[in-house]
Amino acid sequence: MSDWCWQETYGVRFEWGPSGAQELARGAACLVVVDVLSFSTSVTVAVEAGTEVFPHPWREETAAALAVGRRAATPESPWSLSPAGLRRAPFTPWLVLPWLAGQGYGTPERPVAVIGAGERRLDGTLRPALEDLLHGNA
Repeated sequence: MSDWCWQETYGVRFEWGPSGAQELARGAACLVVVDVLSFSTSVTVAVEAGTEVFPHPWREETAAALAVGRRAATPESPWSLSPAGLRRAPFTPWLVLPWLAGQGYGTPERPVAVIGAGERRLDGTLRPALEDLLHGNA
């Protein structure tokens, strides 16, 4: 990749898919993968079940059920960011879906690399998803 593609002078950098993540992760203090449809679907599943959803800083203790990463779900903490996992999980009146903010990231010294997840075409190539780009840069 050329030097200009590294976006080194910026506190927030953007790329697409797994190969973009590999490239930008080397110089990033924080890597954020934006998959809007998955997150939005998780919110929809929770709300349709009657759960009140709160965005909240990642891993902060709270009285509400805290959603964990898809692979971190356990019988004691079955609520995850997976829409299918939320459908299987028991009802909870409150669910916290984590987000990242106010942690000192987003400067050239502590850059955030935002990766638009996109979708896969039938032939396996990456199809950049407009919704990931719009929300990733919001």
